[in-house]
Amino acid sequence: MPAPHNSFKNALAKGEAQIGLWVVASEASVTEMIGTAGFDWLVLDGEHAPNDIRSLRDSLMALNGSDSHPVVRIPIGETWMVKQVLDAGAQTVLVPMVDTAEQARDMALAMRYPPLGVRGMGATGARASRFGEITDYVATANDEVCLLVQAESRAAIANLDDILTVEGVDGVFIGPADLSADMGFPGAASAPEVQEVITDAIKRITSSGKAAGILTQSLDDAKTYLELGATFVAVGIDMVMYAKVTRQLCKDAKALL
Repeated sequence: MPAPHNSFKNALAKGEAQIGLWVVASEASVTEMIGTAGFDWLVLDGEHAPNDIRSLRDSLMALNGSDSHPVVRIPIGETWMVKQVLDAGAQTVLVPMVDTAEQARDMALAMRYPPLGVRGMGATGARASRFGEITDYVATANDEVCLLVQAESRAAIANLDDILTVEGVDGVFIGPADLSADMGFPGAASAPEVQEVITDAIKRITSSGKAAGILTQSLDDAKTYLELGATFVAVGIDMVMYAKVTRQLCKDAKALL
C-alpha cells in the first residue's frame, strides 16, 4: 500500500487554482467545522497561532474525510519541526521566512527520505503510515510530500530567482504582511510599492514553473492575484472572520434596545 495521494500537490502541478483559508483558532473542533465549508486547502498555523505538535495532530485528524487539504505552517525552518509534522500526518508543509536558496534546499532535504533527503526513518509508529498499516510508506512518501516556502522579506525577493531553482520546492508563498513591513510599509500591504513587488514576484514564480501563493482578505485582490497566475490563494483568516461577525451581531442586537 503506497502513501496517500497528495491531491493538492497534483493540482498545483497542473496549474489548477486552489482557494484556501487561514486557520488560527487552534481547536480541532473548529478546524473540523471549517473542513465542511468546501475550501480546497486550509493552513494550520504553527507560527503565529497557539498550536503545538499535539494540537496540529488533532486538527489533522479532524480533517480526515474532508475535501480540504491541510497545509501545516511550522514556526520556522528547522529540520526537526518538518520531521514532526510529517510524522504527525501532514503531507504539505509551509515554511516561513525563507530568504535564501540554501534555506530552501535544507527544507527540501528535510521533507524527503534518503538518499534524496535527510528525513528520519520513524514513520512506522506514527500517523503518517497509519501506524505501519501503509507498508510502502517509506518507498512512496517522497513523491507525495509538498514543500511551500514563504518569501516575505526584501532579501527573499532579491534571492527569489535562486530559490526558484531549488529542486523539491513545489511553490513559493508571498507573505504580504511581513514583506510590506520589511519594505517600510508596516500594516500597509496595499501600498502601490508593495503591490508592484508582489506582482513581479508572482510573475517570476509562475514563469519558473512553480506555484505561486498568497494570502489576502479582499476578494477583489484575490481575483487580481489569480489573474496574475497565482495558484494557491487564501482568502481569509478564521478568527478575523469570527471576530467581525460576533462584534456586528452584538452591535445589531444592542441597536434593538
